[in-house]
Amino acid sequence: MKNTEGDRGLGVSVRALLAEEGTRWNLELVAGKTGVHRRILAPRIQKPGLALAGYVRQIHPGRVQVIGTPELSYLQSMGPLAARRAVERVCAEEVACFIVSNGADVPTVLRRSAERYRVPLLRTPLKSAVLIRAVTTWLDEKLAPRVTVHGVLLRVFGLGVLIVGKSGIGKSEAALDLIARGHRFVADDVVEVAEMTPLGVKGRSPNLTQYHMEIHGLGIINVRELFGTLATVDEQPIDLVVELVEWSNSVDRLGLEDQGYPILQVSVPMVRLPVSPGRNLATLIEVAARNQTLKASGRHAAKRFSTMIDREIRRAGRGDTRAN
Repeated sequence: MKNTEGDRGLGVSVRALLAEEGTRWNLELVAGKTGVHRRILAPRIQKPGLALAGYVRQIHPGRVQVIGTPELSYLQSMGPLAARRAVERVCAEEVACFIVSNGADVPTVLRRSAERYRVPLLRTPLKSAVLIRAVTTWLDEKLAPRVTVHGVLLRVFGLGVLIVGKSGIGKSEAALDLIARGHRFVADDVVEVAEMTPLGVKGRSPNLTQYHMEIHGLGIINVRELFGTLATVDEQPIDLVVELVEWSNSVDRLGLEDQGYPILQVSVPMVRLPVSPGRNLATLIEVAARNQTLKASGRHAAKRFSTMIDREIRRAGRGDTRAN
């Protein structure tokens, strides 16, 4: 498991924002074209009203600055020299970019300062509140901490099941059997995992290997072309990790102890399945997924069984005491 360039510290460029969401949000690059390489370092959006009034310490470098009606009205109320100094103070704080909302006319002082300091100045017809939600959502996805995991990810009975284990143990073969049973494929061999929430992660396939699997003896296959578009899904929250291990008598036979698999500081529920000739791994993984659903709803079969046995033992013990 290793970190990738999705790490929050590297940020995402303004150029990427324009390329991916420019059409959908009707973003127009008004000025500062030479600064589109600037990196956005945090998903939190700022409104620079206080900074324009002189309180620049509230500005955080590397953040998107949304300029709405209040900020534009304030600039228009100032004299030309005061307005230029106010905007330049903000530009000097290494902000990522400006986005003017509501399709408003962009003041000349803002255009000139953006060009001078090479700060990308964008405009969109979206309202400020809508724009802030959209940009924040996009940045949360782009700046989420990421790792790559060696395994196979599928959606089994609605749960994201990540199959891991050493090379050659049968991960892809078990996954192929599950796909043939109607479960959905996400990624094989390399799974890109990103933090979804502080308590959850999600996985997807790298673009280069999307929809493809490697099966020993068959080579590379395209799951979507073989089984249809409904056999695949682009990304999936990871709800359960199934680790395939070589057969050993030390494997937990009762399943009383819940195990976790750490990914990005999130402990994902895990089960270990011993591999041996004659074991139907696809069926076992299906049962593991169903059992995890029951556990999540508070129905833990192994613990209930253990409680029942303990109760019977205590009852039998009380009976022996009375008999004596």
